[in-house]
Amino acid sequence: MSYLYRISITILMSSICTVVFSQTIFKAKIIDASTKEPIEGASIRCADAHCSCGCTTSATGEFQMKCTDCKKLTVSYIGYTPQVISVASPVQLISLFQQQSLMQEVVVSANRGEAVKRAEAPIAISVLNQRTIRETKPITADQVLNKVSGVNMVNLGNEQHQMSIRQPMTTKSLFLYLEDGIPVRTTGVFNHNALLEMNMAATKNIEVIKGPSSSLYGSEAIGGVVNFITIAPTAIPVLKVSAQGNNLGYKRADLQSSITKGKWGFALSGYYADKRNSFMEYTDYHKGTFTARADYRFSNKTTLSNSLTWLKYYSDMPSGVDSIMFATRSFVSPQTFTYRKVDALRYRSTLTQNWNERSKTTASLIYRDNTIGQNPAYRIKDDYKRVNGVWKGNKELAHGEENASRFKSYAFIGQHKQSFDWLNAVAIGGVSVDLSPSDYKAQYIRIKKDTLSRKYVSYQNTDSVLTDYTTLINNYAAFANLEFSPLEKLRVVASLRYDLFHYEFNNHLMPSAFSGSPDTVNNFQRLSPKIGATYNFSPRIGIYANYSEGFVPPQVTEMYTGVKVPYLNPSIFYNYEVGGWVEVIKNKLSADASAYRLRGTNEIVSVKLDDGSFANQNAGKTLHQGIELGVNATPIKDLSFRFSGAYSKHEFVEYVEKGVKYNGNEMNNAPNWLYNTEVWYKPSYVKGLRVGAEVQHVGEYFVDPQNTATYKGYNVLNLRAGYQWKGVEVWMNLLNATDNYYSYITSKSAFGYSYQLAEPRSVMVGVSYDFANLVKR
Repeated sequence: MSYLYRISITILMSSICTVVFSQTIFKAKIIDASTKEPIEGASIRCADAHCSCGCTTSATGEFQMKCTDCKKLTVSYIGYTPQVISVASPVQLISLFQQQSLMQEVVVSANRGEAVKRAEAPIAISVLNQRTIRETKPITADQVLNKVSGVNMVNLGNEQHQMSIRQPMTTKSLFLYLEDGIPVRTTGVFNHNALLEMNMAATKNIEVIKGPSSSLYGSEAIGGVVNFITIAPTAIPVLKVSAQGNNLGYKRADLQSSITKGKWGFALSGYYADKRNSFMEYTDYHKGTFTARADYRFSNKTTLSNSLTWLKYYSDMPSGVDSIMFATRSFVSPQTFTYRKVDALRYRSTLTQNWNERSKTTASLIYRDNTIGQNPAYRIKDDYKRVNGVWKGNKELAHGEENASRFKSYAFIGQHKQSFDWLNAVAIGGVSVDLSPSDYKAQYIRIKKDTLSRKYVSYQNTDSVLTDYTTLINNYAAFANLEFSPLEKLRVVASLRYDLFHYEFNNHLMPSAFSGSPDTVNNFQRLSPKIGATYNFSPRIGIYANYSEGFVPPQVTEMYTGVKVPYLNPSIFYNYEVGGWVEVIKNKLSADASAYRLRGTNEIVSVKLDDGSFANQNAGKTLHQGIELGVNATPIKDLSFRFSGAYSKHEFVEYVEKGVKYNGNEMNNAPNWLYNTEVWYKPSYVKGLRVGAEVQHVGEYFVDPQNTATYKGYNVLNLRAGYQWKGVEVWMNLLNATDNYYSYITSKSAFGYSYQLAEPRSVMVGVSYDFANLVKR
């Protein structure tokens, strides 16, 4: 009976919106004020107490109201500031502005791309929205990601990076990077620099899930998942160009363009960046990238979205500086020829079918073509070295390699969402198939070293091939997610995913301890569960808890390179987490917090064997614990404040690598304290002006697993200002405003200390021209 009743109400409301009277009272389109994208499902209601008519917007953001007594309409959507529109002064376009309130956030990464309220997601998830990205004007992803509590993306220069989310600063495959919910790279060939392959000009929002998410997204989603959500075709024509540059030799030009015509929608965005003659030798780079998207709407229920991202990247690749160079502030690079270059192409085609308000199916085809070529600084070894206490070798000779890795991917992801009356339940299920052939080749090079300057000045190619193999990586998966509310204020979420990995390794060289293992086939499978719940005491306060498991299969290089017998199991992680959120003063003061305990087992370490050689084995156990806190405040109308901080501790539980025990030690490169705090002043008496200050703090940490030395950490101050008048915007970012001298990451090994020099004070100046904002509507 209730089902028929709801159907009757729906028909009645539609009638009120469209056919009650012949006179059209109001007709308009609702868009996001920042992105210019249409807002689907926005609510339009008569603001007069005596009238109850209303409707919602279509997929194109359009609506049509027909009723008699309405004088004012209220337009609203979750996460946006409501607007009241006068019927007597009709407009064709209504722009809604995103709210900064935590309680109003909508997230799409919590359950595989289906929008849900933040307060119904039992996970630690943070959103960097379009406003934050626009005001920050980041030239690298770390400049916005480090605003999230517990996140420290380490800048290695020229968009290269390491990551730390509930893990030490590491290059390990413990983080999953997505573009519109789809992995940027295939499993098994993780690269810690994967985010340099992103097109920031095409990014609308960034969502960060902290903790294991293998139950939804598969392997490598251990420390966290970073999902870059790209811009869609806009409801009105958009053309925006910008240019910026700084005093350190960096220059960049951006383009964003979009138009919707009939059933078609198009969006194009990209940028070209170039840096030369910076503060340190041999740190030039350039990058060109663009994303093209074309959407076709067959009907109000069926759409096809196609997206293609292209990237070409080149960077000089100096190593970190040693203790003497760091102490003397020497900006001379010992390398003169090392490089990294990336060519990447990603294509996605997604068909979406909305069967009805309760049922939705999506099917995506994915193609990736990725090549990384490099002459890596970290592979250079001096011939002159100490052997059994005696120095031997040629002082003018060093050894290195040039290598190239490539993979192609052919993938399919299909999923279906179904809503039910029973306990307000929602179920999402699907399958994915990823077929990714890859190859890797490395060739030995002879390097000439100048003994006076200590520089590696040139190299000579040889016919000596060090490594040459191909690997077919197949991943088959099935996943399910169920949400329901057994009580009005309680929401339970359970996820389960099964993964099967099939590796086929083909060594083109004679197998050896260096060239790799014999031809072989390995299979890995894992069932990853997650269960959690939220309880909202009121619309302004809620708590959550979850238990989850995550896993990482061996990477191809760990499995086969320099290994006689390939035998490794996936690393398994177990996570327990609680958290909550509260809005202390409505639209004035809100906070969120989380606490976690993450246990890692079967971690892959290099073990010293009885014959003196080394092999990769599952031997490591680690423990990661922490508390994360975020606070947002708007004490007065023109002033806003944000604090994001975390205290964590990362320990070796059972860890013996290369014959050395680290049991009970803190993990290296794992600062206990991280925080980022920011304040913005936007005076109402000067519309369009903004002035902000940000402090990033990275605390003290051990630089070696033996815990024999520490690095003090650093504080850095960034100042930002901008002014927008109609379609013209100018800005200036003063980064590292106090000209603090520090290292982004410091490490210690048998070869000594290594410091990754941070950039000195830089002044970034930019200007943009938005033609859409110049059109009077």
